[in-house]
Amino acid sequence: MELSKRFTGVYCNKKNNGDISYYITYRDINNKFKRVKIGDKSKGITEIYCNQKRNEVIHKVRLGEDPLAKKKKKKIITLDDVAQIYFRQSVHNKDNSKTKSKYKTKLKKKFGHIDIDNISSNDILNYQGELINKGLAPATINSDITFLGTLYNIAIEEELFKEISPTKNKKIKKLKVNNQRERYLSTEEIYTLYESIKDEQINMFVMLSLSTGGRIETILHIQQKDIDYINGVITLNDFKNNSTYKGFLNKKNTAVLTQHMLGMTSNTFIIGGKESKYPTRTCQTKLQSILNKLFNQDLDLDDRKNRMVVHSLRHTFASHLAINGTPILTIKKLMNHTDIKMTLRYAKLDPNSGKEFVQNLY
Repeated sequence: MELSKRFTGVYCNKKNNGDISYYITYRDINNKFKRVKIGDKSKGITEIYCNQKRNEVIHKVRLGEDPLAKKKKKKIITLDDVAQIYFRQSVHNKDNSKTKSKYKTKLKKKFGHIDIDNISSNDILNYQGELINKGLAPATINSDITFLGTLYNIAIEEELFKEISPTKNKKIKKLKVNNQRERYLSTEEIYTLYESIKDEQINMFVMLSLSTGGRIETILHIQQKDIDYINGVITLNDFKNNSTYKGFLNKKNTAVLTQHMLGMTSNTFIIGGKESKYPTRTCQTKLQSILNKLFNQDLDLDDRKNRMVVHSLRHTFASHLAINGTPILTIKKLMNHTDIKMTLRYAKLDPNSGKEFVQNLY
């Protein structure tokens, strides 16, 4: 829903079929905010007409009339009804089942049976407070409120809801989230990890992760053809940023890979040794089990700062680069960061970090 650039109180909603629905907003005789659909572009409705219509309505409201007042809906639309529309539309989304499970756990129990016209901003604010009191992580709470907003956007798109989404209230603010993981493996812990891995494929995954800093999908997608054994260069696919970049292998790791891939075709995946990718979930489950046993004892599940997870291997790679005095721009390049701000978090680990400049002052 976009506000007209030409007229106040006129909104345009681009539909999936290419048509545009036009709406106007105004305050009724009870000073209640109203949004009313005027019509579709395909039926001859224009922004100019909507502006004229809005001016007429405002004039009549001042005279004590409300020409666009409608009768109450005969059919009640619950949040569950809207959720079912969402899940049908996103049936091919790989996270659909996960999202559905999260919805059933909290939002459905709280609001699922309620008419979407009867869920107020205060209700949502109280719900947020309840989740905070239960000790849920800020990121989890934000995710719930965001998804509730998504459902209201669906309802508006499907013309099931005519008001402004109650999630848009300024009182409902996102909770502050500290997503930065500070924990990384020391050199001794890296040795301990290798000693604890008995699975050859997981061992190879860890070696490539600590050598390139690639994300899990990046590592699992490496094929024989991506490796230049002579120069120790590896081509990496960054699926998050939709790009490719270069990583490097030392002589020891190059020798290990050469032995590991003997007799394999160019399309063979390094992890798994087949021409089909090693399952992501299998890799995560096996490796996370080892990390939990070695490093996560007695830590809360939502302790993002200190828990070791698979992604921590990428953090370990960058951290050790910084510890060894690697220039920050080089780290940015090796991590394939799109923004230097993402890399600057590692600058504090540089043992020099200006020490030599301070010592030479005066």
